Amino acid sequence: MNPSLLAWLLVATSVIAEVVGTVALKHSDGFSKLFPSVAAAACYALAIWLMAVAMRHLDMGVTYAVWAASGTAATALVGIAVYGEHLGILKALGLVCIVGGVVMLNLGNQQ
Repeated sequence: MNPSLLAWLLVATSVIAEVVGTVALKHSDGFSKLFPSVAAAACYALAIWLMAVAMRHLDMGVTYAVWAASGTAATALVGIAVYGEHLGILKALGLVCIVGGVVMLNLGNQQ
């Protein structure tokens, strides 16, 4: 498999680990519940490790920007879909800007 493609798959897996960790963090009740607290820490550690491995083959700046933006957008979407958080016009516009920014970063990286 192409090392760059594998690296991007690691980044995607890292984003999933970050989102799962954030959901666990919400359920940890300020780190007062053991299982969600341990799950949050483990997911965040996994996310960082996967990013470190991916950056062996990817540029740091674009990789981190894609990871952070994707994690932010995915976490917001989980909040809306699972926890009933409000999706107003400004939040929707912000999510569109995040996705657009990630696309532009990737396109700019190909030049």
